[in-house]
Amino acid sequence: MHEQIVMTPKCKTANSTTIMIERRRQAAEPVLNGNKDDIHIAGGDHKGIIINKQMIDNNHENKPAQISLKFIVFLVDAQNGTHSQEQRTLFFWFPDTLMPENRATVAQDFFKELVSPLEFPRDYVGFIKKIMKLVQNKYTSIDRIEIELKQIDEPIEFPVRPVSTDETILEGEQKLELSREKVLELIESAYPNPLTTQDLAEDHGWDIEAIAKKFIELEKDGLVMAMDKGAYTRAVQKNNQIKVVKQMPQLSSAKQPTIAIITAQYCEKLAVDSMIENKETFVRYTTVGSEKDVDNTSSSSSSSSPTNQLVYSNTLELDNTSSTTTNTTSTTTTTTTTKHPRRRVRFGESNVYTLGDIGAHRIVCTKLPTVGHTREAMTAAGNTTTRLLGTFQKVDYVFLVGVGGGVPHYTDYKRHVRLGDVVVSYPIRTHNKVVYMYCEDARVLSSGGCIFDTKEYSPTNLSLQNIASEMKKQANLDEGFSPPWQNYMREGLKNLINESEHNFEAPPAESDKLYMNIGEQDVIEVSHPSAPKDDAAYARSDGCPQIHLAPIASGRRISRDDQLRQKFASRFGCLAFDAEMDAVVDSILGNCRDSFAVVRGIADYKDGSRGKEWQPYASLAAASVVKAMISAMDPPSPMRK
Repeated sequence: MHEQIVMTPKCKTANSTTIMIERRRQAAEPVLNGNKDDIHIAGGDHKGIIINKQMIDNNHENKPAQISLKFIVFLVDAQNGTHSQEQRTLFFWFPDTLMPENRATVAQDFFKELVSPLEFPRDYVGFIKKIMKLVQNKYTSIDRIEIELKQIDEPIEFPVRPVSTDETILEGEQKLELSREKVLELIESAYPNPLTTQDLAEDHGWDIEAIAKKFIELEKDGLVMAMDKGAYTRAVQKNNQIKVVKQMPQLSSAKQPTIAIITAQYCEKLAVDSMIENKETFVRYTTVGSEKDVDNTSSSSSSSSPTNQLVYSNTLELDNTSSTTTNTTSTTTTTTTTKHPRRRVRFGESNVYTLGDIGAHRIVCTKLPTVGHTREAMTAAGNTTTRLLGTFQKVDYVFLVGVGGGVPHYTDYKRHVRLGDVVVSYPIRTHNKVVYMYCEDARVLSSGGCIFDTKEYSPTNLSLQNIASEMKKQANLDEGFSPPWQNYMREGLKNLINESEHNFEAPPAESDKLYMNIGEQDVIEVSHPSAPKDDAAYARSDGCPQIHLAPIASGRRISRDDQLRQKFASRFGCLAFDAEMDAVVDSILGNCRDSFAVVRGIADYKDGSRGKEWQPYASLAAASVVKAMISAMDPPSPMRK
């Protein structure tokens, strides 16, 4: 008794073809339909593979597929260069010996290997051949696969993968295009640090006068406000609630926050603030001198009075010193200008703190200055966190809240992370409490395996993770349960409608596109797995994010490589990636805070920095889940408060 992998054409229409590949156990070499001309029996390396040329009856097998997976490829005609789209659907059948909960994993692993960039088959023969060889040699738990190839007559729309500011910096050779939107994005990213035209000119190679025009346009629209020393910062609506201070005022014991929320993007800060009641915001601006230069400007210069004064952390040198000399013989007076080294004003680590209430708890929320992969950005993020915890020393719990990139599951609806869902950092292994991971480096071996150098972070106290687990359990088990975070999202959306230029409404569902890299900068579009018909509790409802519990990871090496990111996620069970926040977590643990949670609303399938359209909504989703978690916490004891 030996196994054979038999390929048979099953169905053909004007625009589609269906092919069946099944595993058969035969006692002798078969002669299908009694005619040797109808079959081809492979030999050599392909022994055990049989090609049946005759189409079978369409009623050959009525048993429905146990799992299906659909994706779209973009084809190019080799003769005339025209493009077309083809939808390919894989249907899977498994033996009864394979547990139902393992079927989705087998199907997903099979699909990932089928479309691996290293050897993705770019013609029909290679595509079918690879499926047969995988079924024959590696995926012996698959009994049968059917492949439907269907031409799509819709207009060609090639997938566009947006490039983030941080990714552009990493690539080096790319240059950001100066635009009003990009300048506003950079100002929001740097907030609360102000920016000058010279900052942007040096960082991005833009013309100073062109940048100044963009600043003026944004100021006229009320989006930025001018500081002194030629700096600009984000204009916050309801600006009268913001107090600019040299140092934080003393707070009474009852007003001391016990929970800190750290955000990195401007829309994340707005989303969290919409969840806080009785809030007041304090901003402390600082400047540092840098980069000596020679200024040839005449001493007879004038400057307008600044709208907002900055609090300086050091003394800046004057650009020029004027001296007056009187000639007694000719009674003439001359003024000379002496050139001195000029120190350009660089605005350093300013701080913004919003204090208020969520339920019975006092909250402080801050926004990090620009985060990313540069050492300067990571150091600033760690310093800001240390200053936060040093200023508010009664903080016991810390949340890192904002956007992230999801890890999709192509075949299992319950484990599939979609845009707008929320991932809460959670340990999945019983022997450790790792909830956040940073990949310092990754190496690909000649065998195809990978070695990852990681830093792992574990809170001593998992009380926040336990609360999230109970919330998810209740939402999944109780079909009539109304998740509190859904109501908080609605309330937050009302608060944000008139307060921000960002659109926090959910983007159209069709904008949630899922792509896989197949090498040579080519991608295929993969359909999202369908909801189970027999499990209504897991079905998504509009305006209600799904909560997922898993470790969250980061690291520039894996965030830029689709295959490494997939392998890392599979090995360590991660369901989300974010911008590098390891310096922040280092500071939290270094300041002896035993309980922290990273909460990421999913904005894209990378690291959260690419999906601009989904970032506001994803931020609001994460903030609403955090409010639900805080509301479920025990109120602080009167003695502690």
